[in-house]
Amino acid sequence: MRLAVIGCGYVGLVTGSCLAEAAHEVIATDNDPVRMAMLDSGRLPIYEPGLDLVMESARAAGRLRFTSDCAQAVRAA
Repeated sequence: MRLAVIGCGYVGLVTGSCLAEAAHEVIATDNDPVRMAMLDSGRLPIYEPGLDLVMESARAAGRLRFTSDCAQAVRAA
């Protein structure tokens, strides 16, 4: 299933990463340019134990992507 996650804070980033790890295609978006730059470079803007490994695995598998364009995220879902 293709899903869009709006917001890459504590709830959205964990939810999106876990859904991607569960074999869903996820495109996540946020309106914070600093947060999006961190995610684009593979860094986490929050601390959640183990999330770095889940996100890295999902991104490597091509199931987790990030965009700052909310409309693009919704269209892709």
